[in-house]
Amino acid sequence: MDFPPRPGSSRPRRESPQGESPFSFPPEPEPEAETGESAPVPAPGTEAEPEPAARSGGRRFRRRAANKSGGGRRSETIARVLWAIPWIVFAVFIVAVGGPVFAVAAVGLAWAVQIELFRMTARSRPFEAAAFAGTAGMVAAAYFGSSFQILLALVATVPVMLVFALARPSLKNVTWSLAMTMLALVWIGLPFAHAVLLRELPLHGGALLVDVLVATFFTDTFAYLGGRLFGQRSLAPQVSPNKTIEGLLIGIVGGVLGFWLAGLYQDWLSGPQALLFGFCIAILAPLGDLFESAIKRDLDVKDTGRMLGPHGGLLDRLDAVLFTIVAGYYLALAIVY
Repeated sequence: MDFPPRPGSSRPRRESPQGESPFSFPPEPEPEAETGESAPVPAPGTEAEPEPAARSGGRRFRRRAANKSGGGRRSETIARVLWAIPWIVFAVFIVAVGGPVFAVAAVGLAWAVQIELFRMTARSRPFEAAAFAGTAGMVAAAYFGSSFQILLALVATVPVMLVFALARPSLKNVTWSLAMTMLALVWIGLPFAHAVLLRELPLHGGALLVDVLVATFFTDTFAYLGGRLFGQRSLAPQVSPNKTIEGLLIGIVGGVLGFWLAGLYQDWLSGPQALLFGFCIAILAPLGDLFESAIKRDLDVKDTGRMLGPHGGLLDRLDAVLFTIVAGYYLALAIVY
């Protein structure tokens, strides 16, 4: 199944033992040979020693480069904090208000994340309108109904996708279109519907949602810091070479600690329950991160978008939440209710 090449792309594509991916990029053209004679290569042992002034100048240059690098890191950190503050305020507001405000915000965020996915996989020609309609239907079902109504809304999207497929002049590569649309519905739309289910629980729904988000954030942060400080053994080199086993273990400890700390003021949640709840969330959070990393790795994409500035796209920041929020709802039913 062949897709038309993406115009203007020159990024090299790594070879895959399974063959060419349908999203592969054209190879980067070889650079033209330079004309003219090349500089003579000195014989071994005859290289000229640099002058003292040149050596000292090199040291000064390295010091200046190091200072600039440190300043760049500080500037990036400040930029990340400034970008994060309004989004944190927005998240706190919609969780605290709940109700239709949270449901509408969930639909908008889900659509924004799906748009990022569809941009990365545009050559598969997904049925975007069907995905948006199905996502809105699942969120509405979560707000007015239950998980059973969510399943009905998801299943109802399948014939809608068929209608869009038959409306095309040709069915060539329609399988990829259907698969990518269904991925957007299940991977992105379904978790946002479960976020509404969790928030709308009659007892402690908002607190449990906050607990899940805090535990997910702690898992991600502790895994990053643990990997930077103690990481030695790679966790999944083909998916994300920077992730380590040490970072994973430290992240799990951090996630359990985060959920336990978030639930200290909640007398309806015992210590062992909080530890069990947090452990399950901390196990699933890195799986969500690896799932998104595998997709980006296949598509040769670094960031899914620029909606969050230096943080990348919404999908980059919510990849773990897409896994933990679904588990959080069913864990709440099993442990708390």
